[in-house]
Amino acid sequence: MNDKIKINLLIADSYYPLTINREEEESVREAAKQVNIRLNTYREHYKTLSPEKILAMVAYQFSHENLMLRQRNDTQPYAAKIEELTEVLDQYLTNE
Repeated sequence: MNDKIKINLLIADSYYPLTINREEEESVREAAKQVNIRLNTYREHYKTLSPEKILAMVAYQFSHENLMLRQRNDTQPYAAKIEELTEVLDQYLTNE
């Protein structure tokens, strides 16, 4: 069964019609809410900036946070170190 729904999101004073999976509705609406919160914060602090520049600043902020989370959750360096230590242990144990 295709469980899609149609919603309208208000982002930056414009409505965006979307068709999404029903189980994603809460996170989609929360994402739009977070964008609007940041937009309003920037609008209050930088009243002379154009809406395009404010949107660019919000996009940058979200992108930077996303990259920082990816780096923090990157397990590749740990997996490589574990593999290296496993090889050292294997060599040690086979020489005993």
